[in-house]
Amino acid sequence: MPLLSNSSPCCTAAAVVNSSDRKPRFVSPSWRNCKVTSPILRLSQNDKFNVSRLALSHSRRTISMALVGETVGVGQKGQVASSSGILAYDLIQGALVRWSSVMDRSLPEPPTAVFLHGILGCRKNWGTFARRLAQEFPTWQFLLVDLRCHGDSASIKKRDPHTVASAAMDVLKLVRELRITPRVLVGHSFGGKVVLSMVDQAAKPLARPVRAWVLDATPGKVRAGGDGEDHPAELISFLSTLPNEVPSKWDVLRALIQQGFSNDVAQWVVTNLRPSSSPGSQSSSFSWVFDLRGIAEMYQSYEETNLWKIVEDVPRGVHVNFLKAERSLHRWALEDLQRIHAAEELAVEEGGGVEMHVLEDAGHWVHTDNPDGLFRILSSSFQFQGGKI
Repeated sequence: MPLLSNSSPCCTAAAVVNSSDRKPRFVSPSWRNCKVTSPILRLSQNDKFNVSRLALSHSRRTISMALVGETVGVGQKGQVASSSGILAYDLIQGALVRWSSVMDRSLPEPPTAVFLHGILGCRKNWGTFARRLAQEFPTWQFLLVDLRCHGDSASIKKRDPHTVASAAMDVLKLVRELRITPRVLVGHSFGGKVVLSMVDQAAKPLARPVRAWVLDATPGKVRAGGDGEDHPAELISFLSTLPNEVPSKWDVLRALIQQGFSNDVAQWVVTNLRPSSSPGSQSSSFSWVFDLRGIAEMYQSYEETNLWKIVEDVPRGVHVNFLKAERSLHRWALEDLQRIHAAEELAVEEGGGVEMHVLEDAGHWVHTDNPDGLFRILSSSFQFQGGKI
């Protein structure tokens, strides 16, 4: 049973959770609480346990790691460990994992999968899904990351430009510092292009073989949503007109719906608001957790970035999987499908791999529209032994 329960899609302090130990192994750097409500540690009523907080901070080009022990009881909010680092993350470990990049260096590294969210999302979007994978595949661990300008990573200052490539390099730096060599990379929408850029930029610290999953995104041109569907560029533009601090989430929700965005999108956007009023204050107010200016640059880069070269010349030992949501037709032109199918045949000859999948009964939000179907499709990546994929 997962230990960390999140009542909204966005982020709080990160914890390394082992599904059988009933305790986090350590906690990642976390600098801003973007939860609408506080995180609840679901344990038996009288349980208390020690949490080791891992703070990653730069010092003379190196990463210094500080372990701080603290006692956390049911319902107690975690404390911020550091105001600097690379990215905020959660590391969710299966029941049979006994490894830590800090404490158990003599143990072999378990296979690791990295999960990346899309624009205006955060790592908690993948929390429930990753915990389910950890229960089904107990020898694996799952790294969930807040990309730059998003979630808890928004308060970590990053140099311009804010692009697909720079977001990918952030993740590569993070896994390098954690001494993790990912075997599976999964990215949704914008995160899918980040996955392709990771493959493009580094032979290490990516393993060979490695499986890359690009969920409902193409390597090249980004097509706008159809009627009744989300329009990220328009959404970002409208959010930029709103004040940084608002009196209530309801006001933002109503404004989004009046602007023509769906209720689902509006509800999702307001999870990026956090309480900003001081404790005991008579008035309430909320502020945005993300860096909207940086996100606008990232989305522009997403539209402009072309990574077909990775698909049509797949590095040896890399298997690229595309997943198209059945009801997300506007994102996929006939040209895209034809190029991917042609790449499938060529990759076999070159020692790589390209494969196309379709997730039935799902729109763009694949991990919420049809989580069972997505679980079945992705599970093949976690069933290999001895390095064979």
